[in-house]
Amino acid sequence: MVDTKREIERKYEADDNAGLSELPDLTRVRGVSAVVDKGVAELDATYYDTADQRLAAASLTLRRRTGGDDAGWHLKLPVSDGVRDEIHAPLSDTVPHALTSLVRSRVRDAELVPVVRLLSSRDVRHLVDDAGGLLAEISVDRVRAERLSGGDGTTAWTEIEVELADDGDPAFLDKVEKKLRKAGVSRSRSASKLARALEETGRKPRRKAVVGAAPVTAGDYVLAYVRAQRDAIVALDPAVRRDVHDAVHSMRVATRRLRGTFRSYGGILDRAVTDPIRDELKWLAGELGVDRDQEVLTERLTAALDELPPRLLAGPVRERLRTWAHDRRAGSRSRLIAVLDGGRYLDLLVALDSLLATPPLLKAAAGTTDKAITKALRKDFDKLSELVGRAVELPTGTVRDLAVHEARKKAKRARYAAELAVPVLGGPAKRLVSDMKSLQGLLGEHQDSVMAREALLDLAAEAHTAGESGFTYGVLYGREERTAAAVEAGLPEAWEAVRSRTAL
Repeated sequence: MVDTKREIERKYEADDNAGLSELPDLTRVRGVSAVVDKGVAELDATYYDTADQRLAAASLTLRRRTGGDDAGWHLKLPVSDGVRDEIHAPLSDTVPHALTSLVRSRVRDAELVPVVRLLSSRDVRHLVDDAGGLLAEISVDRVRAERLSGGDGTTAWTEIEVELADDGDPAFLDKVEKKLRKAGVSRSRSASKLARALEETGRKPRRKAVVGAAPVTAGDYVLAYVRAQRDAIVALDPAVRRDVHDAVHSMRVATRRLRGTFRSYGGILDRAVTDPIRDELKWLAGELGVDRDQEVLTERLTAALDELPPRLLAGPVRERLRTWAHDRRAGSRSRLIAVLDGGRYLDLLVALDSLLATPPLLKAAAGTTDKAITKALRKDFDKLSELVGRAVELPTGTVRDLAVHEARKKAKRARYAAELAVPVLGGPAKRLVSDMKSLQGLLGEHQDSVMAREALLDLAAEAHTAGESGFTYGVLYGREERTAAAVEAGLPEAWEAVRSRTAL
C-alpha cells in the first residue's frame, strides 16, 4: 500500500550557519496568526541508489526513514522547481516493489545499495492562520551525513526547511522567504539534503551528460532529437505506472517521434541498425495504445451521450458504457504494467542507449544541415501528398477509411520530421509543423469516428444480448457516419491549402 503527496518546499542556509539557530518572528508574515512549537523529532534516514548514482543524476531520492510521524520508505519524484511527488510505503527491511518499479526505467538491472545515512534533529514549528489552519511547516534541521558507499567521510550542517500545507497557495512561501532573507538567510545551494551530502562526502552526483557542443551537422540535430525522445520515455515511465493523466499518451508520442525520425532520416542514421529498434518501438506504442485508445474512445462516447436529448436515450446506455469501459481499461492497465515490468521493454531502453552511445551515422550526417534535412522533409511531404490524393479518389467505405488512416500516420511522421527541422530551417519548418498538426487533427477526427462506430456495434450487440434497446447506439452510429463524411468532404480543400503554403 502506497500513498502519494504533492510536496512544495524550499530550503535555506547561511554561509556560516549564522542565523539558523533561531527563527525570526514569523507572526509578522501576512496571514500568520501564530507559530506553534511542535517539538523536536529525531530522524534516521538511509538513502539508496545505484553504484553510479542514476537516481541522483535524475534528481530522484529513495530513502528508508524512521522517526517523526511519517516513518517508512519514501520515493521523491521531481515535478518542477521546488515541487515533488512523494510516494510513501510502509517500513520494511527491503525496498518495496511498489517503489522499485517506479525507478526501473533508470535503475534497469543494477542493484540499489545504501549510499548515505542522514541523522537529523528537526525542530518543527507550524505557521497557522486565525482559524488555526495550517499554512506551512517550518523546521530547523541539524543534519549529520555519513557516506556509506561511493565515497567516504562525514559532514554536518544546519538548514531551514519550509513546506507548504496541502492545497496551500505557493505565493505564501514568497512571503515567508522575504522574512527569512531579511534575517540573513538565503536559498540553499543544494537541491536536497542528499545532494549536499553526496557533494560533501565524495564525488558529486552524476548529472545528465552534456553531449558535445551545440548541434552543427545534420547528424548532430537528429541525435539531439532522438536523445530527447529517449529521455522522455525514461522520465515518463513512473507517471505511466501511476496512471498520471496524459502520461500514456505522452510516452506513446515519444515512441512515435522516434519511429518517425528513424524512418524520415534514414539517410542520416543507418536503417540496418534503426529498423530493429523501430520494430520494438512499434510494439511498445501498440501496448501503450491499448490503454490510450480505450481512454479516447470512452471520452468520445461519453461526450456524445451528453449531447443527446433525454428522449433519445433508450435503456441503461450510460451504465453499459461505464461497465464496458471499466472492464476493458482494467485489463489494459494490467497488461501495460506487465509490459513495463518485462525484459523486452528494458532491452529496448538498452538498445536506445547503445544507439546514442555509438550512433550509426551515414555519410550525409556530416553534410550541410539544411540540405540533408530538407531532402528528408520533401520526401515525407511527397509521400503524404500521394496518400491524401489516393484517399480522396476512393469511394466511401472501409477501403477509404484505411487510406485516410494511412494518410494520418504519414502526416504525424511529417510533423515530427518538421519538429526536428525547426532549429535548422526556422519559419518554413514551423509552418509545416503547424499545418501537419492541423491535418493530423482533421484526419484523426475521421479515425476516431471509425473506432467509435466499431465500439458502438459492440455495445449494441451486448445490449441486444441482454434484451436492451439498441436505438441509442444506432443514433450515435449515424452521427459518427456524418462526422466522417464531413471530414472526407473537406479533405481536398484542406490539403490544397497546405500544399499552397508549403515551400521546401
